[in-house]
Amino acid sequence: MFATYCLLAALMSSAAPGDSGRGPLQAVPVADVRIDDDFWAPRQAVVREQSLPHIFARCEETGRLSNFDKAARKAVGEHEGYFFNDSDVYKAIEAAAYALMGARDAKLEALADGVIDRVVAAQQADGYLNTYFTLTPEEKPWSDLRQRHELYCAGHLIEAGIAYRQATGKRKLFDAAVRFADLIDSLFGEGKRADVPGHQEIELALIKLANATGDDRYFELARFFLDQRGRANGRELYGEYCQDHLPIAEQRQAVGHAVRATYMYSAMTDVAARTGDNRYDEALRQLWGDIVGRKMYVTGGIGPSSHNEGFTKAYDLPNESAYAETCASIGLLMWNHRLNLLHADARYADVLEQGLYNGVLAGISLDGKRFFYTNPLASRGDHH
Repeated sequence: MFATYCLLAALMSSAAPGDSGRGPLQAVPVADVRIDDDFWAPRQAVVREQSLPHIFARCEETGRLSNFDKAARKAVGEHEGYFFNDSDVYKAIEAAAYALMGARDAKLEALADGVIDRVVAAQQADGYLNTYFTLTPEEKPWSDLRQRHELYCAGHLIEAGIAYRQATGKRKLFDAAVRFADLIDSLFGEGKRADVPGHQEIELALIKLANATGDDRYFELARFFLDQRGRANGRELYGEYCQDHLPIAEQRQAVGHAVRATYMYSAMTDVAARTGDNRYDEALRQLWGDIVGRKMYVTGGIGPSSHNEGFTKAYDLPNESAYAETCASIGLLMWNHRLNLLHADARYADVLEQGLYNGVLAGISLDGKRFFYTNPLASRGDHH
């Protein structure tokens, strides 16, 4: 279901970067944008009126929301579903926030407020918030950053909190996210634990949080997580799948899981925009050339392999077996939006548009209630 949530957030927002920084272009705040045309406005309306109520209902039906009730001791039972299920709820809230920025909707806002109440009730006294670990006592918090997606879920919580405050002025989820971010900052960073998330995402969120609060601690922690990749420093490297095989400033070829990669490249671009770090910028130019010139479908889809949900070798772009995850196209869109702001170069806008109209829109049906996680370019009719 994760592609669904990414897709809804992307369709309702401009994939706003964490910081437009020193680039010649500035992103227009999402709340200041109004779309009134015959193509995108109807799609946004479908997401607002059909997709979001449908997704919140699915979160209820699949136990994603009851996990929070159980963690808050308002219900009993074990954790249901994947260990990263919290992130799906956060992405739905974020998508609702962007929808509310475009058109205030009392019914949708009340629905989101109710979900937020249930989420925040599950937060622990020290700020920790993750229903899988709260409800699975044999698994200890922060014991498996490579696999268990704690920092990834935290990043989506932070982004949802920021977006919902921007949309409604309400701080409940935002304040909960800040408390969790402060806990994470107390545990990781220079002179503390040196490790990285197996699935990048929190880096993007921390940069946004630094901008939302004016507190540079969060930006420095995001940069710490980026700079620790590919450096052992007493820990086991996670390898190419997680882009943890080389320091990021030395990476020149796109490898591993495509969503993780594009999230990382997006955060690198935010840092380069804010600091003018030429090491990051040169790596990003090489990585962009590798993907767009050798590893991207005509649709803007990336990641041909289901084995690793990601990249293989150059020019390996089969049609029938194409994985081309919708989330990966969204990650490519986010990254190229940032690159365009940083360099004011139309080639980045071209790739953004190519992926948006083809790789992203392909992921959702016209009625807004059916979704594609993968997007093969050809089928014999028996592909599921």
